[in-house]
Amino acid sequence: MFKRFFDQKAKLERKYQQLLKESYELSHSDRKLSDLKTAQAHEVREQLEAIETKR
Repeated sequence: MFKRFFDQKAKLERKYQQLLKESYELSHSDRKLSDLKTAQAHEVREQLEAIETKR
């Protein structure tokens, strides 16, 4: 049970970091896509917070 929790959390954290990186890179060329990636990262962060709250 705990292994599944940590695997899911680690996966979401990697996805969050990747989305932030993509957002930053896009901020130099396409602000609209950058904002979209930031919004997606925010959604992933909310999922992480929900998982941490369940613990």
